[in-house]
Amino acid sequence: MSSKTTENVISEIKRSWIEKLAISGKRVDNRGPEDFRPIKVVKGFVEKAEGSALVSMGRTTVLVGVKVEIGAPFPDTPDKGVIITNAELIPLAAPTFEPGPPGEEGIELARVVDRGIRESEMIDLGELVIEEGEKVWIVYIDIDVLNYEGNLFDASSLAAVAALMNAKIPYSKHDMGEDRPLPIKHVPVSVTWAKIGSAIMVDPSYDEESIMSARLTVVTDEEGNVRAMQKGGEGSFTLDEVKKIIKKSAELGSRIRKQYLEVG
Repeated sequence: MSSKTTENVISEIKRSWIEKLAISGKRVDNRGPEDFRPIKVVKGFVEKAEGSALVSMGRTTVLVGVKVEIGAPFPDTPDKGVIITNAELIPLAAPTFEPGPPGEEGIELARVVDRGIRESEMIDLGELVIEEGEKVWIVYIDIDVLNYEGNLFDASSLAAVAALMNAKIPYSKHDMGEDRPLPIKHVPVSVTWAKIGSAIMVDPSYDEESIMSARLTVVTDEEGNVRAMQKGGEGSFTLDEVKKIIKKSAELGSRIRKQYLEVG
């Protein structure tokens, strides 16, 4: 038997095993369907950044740095500041990540994190205006994936939100007075679910992502309102499944918010 055939057999055995566990409400790492992996948040990890956070979900590790600089507003929003989000998938983080310009995975990651922050109106962009139509504060959110073991959306979003919450606007750097916190209005939390067979589970690991038929990411605010959603995969969710996911996302979001996103 060739090594390639052997790998395929092992892959199918692993897939079947994970699917059987999922259907019975179990997981490879002994979590329940609605359990996140252990979460750790370290705020202010990068001293030179205006804000930063290092977040791990299990072995998935993401570092987010926030820089705040003066620049021009977008032409269609002269009365608002600017948010620009970028994501870099460091090649050492996973065998599938390659060096060079951001690929589809990096672009999607940045877009999903940006949308959750923007659609939740986390930052009051009107408060970032210095001279309307001329000068505003631009908030740069840089996501660096250090290790990938599944569920980059939630790890990156949590790191970005934590970094923004401890970020300062560098007024003193421009002789404009004392530094101030970013004008935070809401605190969004992203919760991602994977569908494997008929089972649905939160915070999918790398192995679970590799065999899932569909993925749904739900971003809720502190009042439980849905602010953004992102569907992935070729499979589908029923209306009842989506309703349940939204409800559970709000519940888990509230728990994560209280435990990891206190201002500071």
